Amino acid sequence: MSDKYQQLRELLGEIFDLEAASAVLHWDQRTYMPPGGNSVRALQIATLKRLAHEKFTSDELGATLEAAKAEVSSLDPDSDEVRVVQKVERDFDRKRKVPTKWVSEFFRITALTEHAWVKARANADFAQFQPHLEEVVELRRQYIEFFAPYDHPYDPLLDYFEPGMKTSEVKAVFNELRPRQVDLVQDIAERGTPVDGSMLHQPFDEGKQWDFGVEVAKALGYDFERGRQDKTIHPFTIGFGVDDVRITTRFDPNYLGTALFGTMHEAGHAMYGQGVSPNLDRTNLIEGASLGIHESQSRMMENLVGRSRPFWVAFYPRLQEVFPSQLGEVDLESFYRAINKVERSLIRVEADEATYNLHIMLRFEIETALMEGKISVGELPEIWNSKMEEYLGILPPDDAKGVLQDVHWSSGYIGYFPTYALGNLMASQLWIKIEEDIPNLSRQIERGEFGDLLAWLRENIHQHGAKFEPMELLQRVTGSGLSAEPYMRYLRNKYTDIYKLS
Repeated sequence: MSDKYQQLRELLGEIFDLEAASAVLHWDQRTYMPPGGNSVRALQIATLKRLAHEKFTSDELGATLEAAKAEVSSLDPDSDEVRVVQKVERDFDRKRKVPTKWVSEFFRITALTEHAWVKARANADFAQFQPHLEEVVELRRQYIEFFAPYDHPYDPLLDYFEPGMKTSEVKAVFNELRPRQVDLVQDIAERGTPVDGSMLHQPFDEGKQWDFGVEVAKALGYDFERGRQDKTIHPFTIGFGVDDVRITTRFDPNYLGTALFGTMHEAGHAMYGQGVSPNLDRTNLIEGASLGIHESQSRMMENLVGRSRPFWVAFYPRLQEVFPSQLGEVDLESFYRAINKVERSLIRVEADEATYNLHIMLRFEIETALMEGKISVGELPEIWNSKMEEYLGILPPDDAKGVLQDVHWSSGYIGYFPTYALGNLMASQLWIKIEEDIPNLSRQIERGEFGDLLAWLRENIHQHGAKFEPMELLQRVTGSGLSAEPYMRYLRNKYTDIYKLS
């Protein structure tokens, strides 16, 4: 390829290496780092992030970008070269608005705040966490102003995670979803045949849970030669290139679902990362189209595959072998209904599909109000609890099971939560297309065969990384824009069957 484009790729590679080194430090911080190392670790991460930002927003990169743009202008608009240049240009324009000093301070503070969150969550003490979160919120408000004027103060944050999406669009989607999901939950509660989920709440050996989760992740297509799994407090996936994408999980010794579905969720993210075209490695296109598209992959593996009847036709006999005393006398249908039991629960990551989006809407409402200045950080526990009662009719017994349950705010990830719900919608839309292209998919899953599914995802989603913006990618693959209808139809059909509502 041309000289200027190659120069751009070399610069991007150096920046990627700095970002990857920072990510390694972050992975270690949340897995193996001794607690005493956190203060220095925060400075190390901040230094690497500062250097990466300086290089990305430099005049050198800007001039090289303009020259490369001219050189690739005659190529196919969908070529890797053109799309790399377009993505770099978008990111260059966005990052030039953000001062390097702010970047360094933001990543130093959030590294410290994540550590403070771990301690506060362990003590179920929001007051211990409050001053740290106030710093993060103030930094996020500063970030918003770098992008003024805006339609809504939440827009710059949302756009960081879901490029092109507006707060008003998320509100419109949620306004459509909320009454329909509430109606479904009410129907289940009032007319549904009760589901017994007690068999999931027994002692389950952690080592055996681990081994079974790894077995499932391998079957789905997660490559342990280019990844690994470790324990952490709040599961996450992180990548340092297409050949090193790692997942984490956590365990509840008395509940089977936590680690199992957490591992499947993170494996969905990681297979996306491992499937990006090697041609895009060491560029900013490796990160994926958006967090919504990413969540479509994780929620697909966790729910559309992992909580499906065909999946357990294949894997339930094996699970019974692993836990004979707990599940040996439980039939497949009872187990399937149990893992899909609908109940008003406290913990988002363990919520069933029918209520999950209500957890997301709660967080979205809190975040937008926080960025609008309508509420303060100190009010969060009270507001959280009142919204849990409003949305789900339950009251958290403490902060650990309430406002402190998620790591995202400590990481500065305000604007992230809506992507989980968007991912649910996208996953259902993609699944319709997948079933059209692989008519015998259910039979394949019943046999524990996922090769065709993974190949479809590689071809249509994974390989492209961030070549296409999320709505463009969705349109290309499904032929339509974002829609709530496939998701709601999926939920209604699934739970009508499970709860015998018809």
